[in-house]
Amino acid sequence: MSLREYKAGSAFNGVIGRTFDVSEPAWPAPLRAREGAPNVLFIVLDDTGFGQLGCYGSPVETPNIDSLAQGGLLYNNMHTTALCSPTRTCLLTGRNHHSNGMASITEASTGYPGYNANIPFENGFLSEMLLEHGYSTSAIGKWHLTPADQISAAGPYDRWPLGRGFERYYGFLGGETHQYYPELTYDNHRVEPPATPEEGYHLTEDLVDRTIGFIADARQVAPNKPFFTYFCTGAMHAPHHVRREWSDRYKGRFDEGWDIYRERTFARQKELGVVPADAELSRHDPDVKPWDECSDEEKKLYARMMEVYAGFLTHTDHHIGRLLDFLREMGELDNTLIMLISDNGASSEGGPTGSVNENLFFNNVPESLEDNLAQMDELGGPTTFNHYAWGWTWAGNTPFRRWKRETYRGGISDPFIVHWPAGIKASGEVRTQYTHAIDLVPTVLDALGLEPPESIKGVTQSPIQGVSFAHTFDDAGAESRRRTQYFEMMGHRSLYHEGWRAVCPWPGPSFTEAGKPFGSSITRGMLEELDADGWELYHVEEDFAENHDVAAENRERLIAMIATWYVEAGKYDVMPVDGRGVQRFAEERPQIAGERDSYTYYPGTQAVPANSGANVLNRPHSITAEVEVPAGGAEGILLAHGGVDSGYALYMKDGRLYYVHNYVAKEHYYVESGEAVPEGRHQLRYEFEVTTPADVANGKGAGGNGQLYIDGGLVGQAEIPVTTPLALGLTSGITCGEAPGAPVTPEYAPPFRFTGTVYSVTVDISGDLIEDAEAEMRRLLARQ
Repeated sequence: MSLREYKAGSAFNGVIGRTFDVSEPAWPAPLRAREGAPNVLFIVLDDTGFGQLGCYGSPVETPNIDSLAQGGLLYNNMHTTALCSPTRTCLLTGRNHHSNGMASITEASTGYPGYNANIPFENGFLSEMLLEHGYSTSAIGKWHLTPADQISAAGPYDRWPLGRGFERYYGFLGGETHQYYPELTYDNHRVEPPATPEEGYHLTEDLVDRTIGFIADARQVAPNKPFFTYFCTGAMHAPHHVRREWSDRYKGRFDEGWDIYRERTFARQKELGVVPADAELSRHDPDVKPWDECSDEEKKLYARMMEVYAGFLTHTDHHIGRLLDFLREMGELDNTLIMLISDNGASSEGGPTGSVNENLFFNNVPESLEDNLAQMDELGGPTTFNHYAWGWTWAGNTPFRRWKRETYRGGISDPFIVHWPAGIKASGEVRTQYTHAIDLVPTVLDALGLEPPESIKGVTQSPIQGVSFAHTFDDAGAESRRRTQYFEMMGHRSLYHEGWRAVCPWPGPSFTEAGKPFGSSITRGMLEELDADGWELYHVEEDFAENHDVAAENRERLIAMIATWYVEAGKYDVMPVDGRGVQRFAEERPQIAGERDSYTYYPGTQAVPANSGANVLNRPHSITAEVEVPAGGAEGILLAHGGVDSGYALYMKDGRLYYVHNYVAKEHYYVESGEAVPEGRHQLRYEFEVTTPADVANGKGAGGNGQLYIDGGLVGQAEIPVTTPLALGLTSGITCGEAPGAPVTPEYAPPFRFTGTVYSVTVDISGDLIEDAEAEMRRLLARQ
């Protein structure tokens, strides 16, 4: 006899008698998806430009991604927000990034509704929607959608992946991570990678393994249950990490430089029909040095940077291919609606000369060609945090102008591929309809025959702001349903309306022409001037790459579009316009624990994110460890924050106490005790006394004197002339008793667990140094 079931919310339809023998059971019906419902797979690449995938004309080999375009549809008019976190909110909610409170990345939040990085619960995620229709849901890889002050073990967890409709999660919560030493979260807790770099570990392979495992876990129990998988690589974001066997396959292939790359990619784009036949290549960017003007040493370095990036992309494609092969072997590839997209255009965070350490950019520290050349052979390996030069950024966005963080098409026009053989008759075709990241959610719902929910978990839902483009799947000539779309990113503004684009670049069309760097602040008076004279106008329906500014000939149209931008800005919480960049990282934000001057850490706990921990930068501070040293001595980390890109560590080695400050990988400043730490229980302390003020604008944190103490007695001191001014360790938090990530100094190998006992470590940032009998001696030593 089949089971009797009743739907949730309806009455029990069995029979309840006085005893079991005269009763009939009935069960609440399990939530089941519609029979034959397609799976949904989002593949989100990071920092991948319009001209970097093989199917978009690039010389970089991406055969597996290309196969999705060959068996599906390639869109050449997809748009994002120009930055990662904002775009990802659009992909998952179907609402604009300011409506999601995500005007910038989570770490750059400010105290305004469109900027606070708290995605409202009334803006439901696709995962939450599909969960209610019987889907298995999982997120893998980069998240970067939880406010930076909420990603610690103290929570709250309601804006972590498992709080937003994903049943499983494995990846990294921040914006980037070391590909060999990633900071990994499994569901709601921190875990360490399953292998080391020496054992061949790489994050992309691990993420694909975990994705396959999550899908298989559910399928072997419920083979008819569809899945929604949100798969986000750490690639192609910095650091560009890949082993030499991948980068070396491109040896010599970029020796002709970025100008030739653009020309050949553009020609190939026309052959493939990715750009219109009458399209024109955008101008040479004033911020990019012509290849012919580069020295031989520069050419050698820059070509290698691109070889590493290309190898990284091909390596990523290879592992995406493993995921596709798994779906094919399961017999599910054809009935999986795959949408592959990049979150913004190619990234310029490597600066004009590229970088072996991207954290230089976030700390306003200029690059050095000599330093980069010295580490050229290490590019792509675990000791670097590398990023290529602006020339490759510009080339990567062929045929468009500019790049990530800016709302010219180079920053917002991105690769987008749809593959679904069971649901789309057409294949190997290009689609030209105007689309935006907010359109993915309504398109998926439309394709699946589902309506947006009125409420999720009791929260009434806001209207979805995107529109479906499912009608374009089998009709290349279908009209675009999106007529208007605003853009704003760090003061850079633009508006699309019916085939035209108005753009107000900030600080200007290029840094060279503006005479100002990225991140310059906009005052009210400056905004009024920009609105009067700073807008450009392009008829992108005829001028694909925004080459011809026709503002002067179309003044009335431009004025109307500027007015429309402000209407959209008011509608979607865009105001106030804020042109600041890295300065936002230093913004004061609420903390779950409130303001305090003392932070105590314990061994065996999860890493504490920088935003939730003690900020020791540019201020006097002390680090005090309560430890027990066994007979024979001990070694290992007492407290560490950061990694190869920058940071500090207090540790013991060879019986002595050490402190090191890694100044953005340019210098390592050490303080060493002049005597060994004896066995027994001790208080080990490091103090920093500021003697030189910070010059943050020029990449210099406060300098000062570092002193080491054992039980209150001074045992070592050294001058630390400069410290990191703004951001310590982009991918590593604060750890106590061990440092499992990329090492702050090559003087130890991770995880370098303390072999004695660490009871606790307290960081005091009150600014008042602890008084003791050595105070006068310390002041005298500081003057030597």
